[in-house]
Amino acid sequence: MNPEEVARYLQDHPQFFEEYADLMSRVVIPHPHGGRTISITERQMLALRDKNRQLESKLAEFMSFGEENDVIGEKMHRLGVAVIAAESFQSAVHTLNFHLRDDFVIPLFALRLWQPPENAAELPEFVGVSEELQTFAETLTQPYCGPTTGFETASWFGEAAEHVRSQGLIALRHGGGTFGLMALGSEEPQRFYSGMGTVYLQRLGEMAAAALARTLSLT
Repeated sequence: MNPEEVARYLQDHPQFFEEYADLMSRVVIPHPHGGRTISITERQMLALRDKNRQLESKLAEFMSFGEENDVIGEKMHRLGVAVIAAESFQSAVHTLNFHLRDDFVIPLFALRLWQPPENAAELPEFVGVSEELQTFAETLTQPYCGPTTGFETASWFGEAAEHVRSQGLIALRHGGGTFGLMALGSEEPQRFYSGMGTVYLQRLGEMAAAALARTLSLT
């Protein structure tokens, strides 16, 4: 009999261990962490302890993730309350900048909106952008995270542009259309990296878009 046949037989005939109970105490197998041999029962206990350690480690990992999410959730709540209270466009922009810098430790923040109202045309947020970038923003199904290479968005960060190594780009949408793009920049190459989770960035974009659309009276 080969090992697979033995294993299959034991699975199909669990009564074997009842009929030959004394065999359990006489069979010895190698210790998983040493050269000596141990009984099947002792080996089973070691396996259960290893599994228990793995489960404890996984539980600790889940708890750590949960605590991190709680912290981010609190920050998102504070930002949401603050942008709701913003009474003007410039106040909303200032609020976003303040919370992203002080609460989320994101050093660089910039906005570009496509259609300036008459009373805000001179603001930096309404400096023209290329049609290519507008099309890119409109086709974003989720925030872009990665390097700034090849993006005109790098220039939005002013004097700090040459030091930016990673960015997050979030499309701003209202009424089914895209009306702007929000850029977050960092000097750390791995702050915004391809493949990272973007759920909170997506929510950030939705809150920012709602606040900006309201203060600009977009319809």
